[in-house]
Amino acid sequence: MSTPTPIRLVLVDDHRMFRSGVKSELREELGRDLEIVGEAADVEAAVAVIKQTGPDVVLLDVHLPGGRGRGGTDVLLDCRGMTSQRDQAVRFLALSVSDAAEDVIAVIRAGARGYVTKTISPRDLVSAIRRVADSDAVFSPRLAGFVLDAFGAAAGEVAEVDEELDRLSAREREVMRLIARGYQYKEVAKELFISIKTVETHVSSVLRKLQLSSRHELTAWAMHRHLL
Repeated sequence: MSTPTPIRLVLVDDHRMFRSGVKSELREELGRDLEIVGEAADVEAAVAVIKQTGPDVVLLDVHLPGGRGRGGTDVLLDCRGMTSQRDQAVRFLALSVSDAAEDVIAVIRAGARGYVTKTISPRDLVSAIRRVADSDAVFSPRLAGFVLDAFGAAAGEVAEVDEELDRLSAREREVMRLIARGYQYKEVAKELFISIKTVETHVSSVLRKLQLSSRHELTAWAMHRHLL
């Protein structure tokens, strides 16, 4: 009986501690069925390691520094056409704290095979990786609804929302959504694993790009576009 070829995985996330935790969980669950062949913390490093290693699956954070300011979407666009060592297309599974429709739709349009949030259990994450490696699409029921809407009857509406948000990076959109929902700066920092000062910087950038003067105006702007 032949031994199954392990899934060759690249892990992309800008938080080293999170990458370490995921690697530990995956190795415990998958054992010899998984080979982690590389990892990266920003867009440029991710594209380089994917090109160098030719993995079967890339576990990709949506919010990454570098590139053209669109995080994981930039990685997907820059890696189009790349193949794994098995001469198959490299497959991407997005893993993020964000469950915002605009984030889900952006990475799926760019070529991701699935999207799961960081609340997923280790066992379910393993299942998602296996399914993506087999070329299945993987979403939670709520996120699947976003995708169906985007590529179905509501495609025109979603495209309009994307156009409105073009001025904001992926991270700025996530900060914007939480601030507009009434989160305090320290709560946003805890939710996104960033510093309060970084939150303040993102909020200032969002307000400037959208030509708004307060978080109250930001909330009205987001509500008008059904982003909350």
